Amino acid sequence: MSGTILPREELQELGARLRQEGKTIVLANGCFDLLHIGHVRYLQEAKRQGDVLVVALNSDRAVRTLKGPGRPVLEAAARCELIAALACVDFVTVFDDLSADRVLRELCPHVQCKGTDYSEFTVPERRVMESLGGIVRITGDPKCHSTREILAEIRQRYGK
Repeated sequence: MSGTILPREELQELGARLRQEGKTIVLANGCFDLLHIGHVRYLQEAKRQGDVLVVALNSDRAVRTLKGPGRPVLEAAARCELIAALACVDFVTVFDDLSADRVLRELCPHVQCKGTDYSEFTVPERRVMESLGGIVRITGDPKCHSTREILAEIRQRYGK
């Protein structure tokens, strides 16, 4: 089973329907620039935090702004398809903002998961989640490489 790729404009309706069904909604958001095992473990653990996992991906423009030139490695359409193919993912959407604040307000998840590159004090959207009555959880395997480290290793081994 794979996730559904959903236009961001449909998040509010999805959130309302899932809450009416009594489902616990989990949002995981990020660039997912180059899918690796750290991402998979992060999303698997995020799914265990509730009933429905929605993954919000930064748009290509947002990734370039956040990560710099040469990024993203994979365009948004490919990243969506890869993430949606994971069994733990129920829905995937793309957002153009630099933070997930608007996505959180539209979906109103019960839980927002962030990867282990964050601490409970560095999650940019923490205040928005708290204002919605939700919680933030740090999930994933802290021993896994980050995309930045993987790209640096590739450059070191094979040149630019």
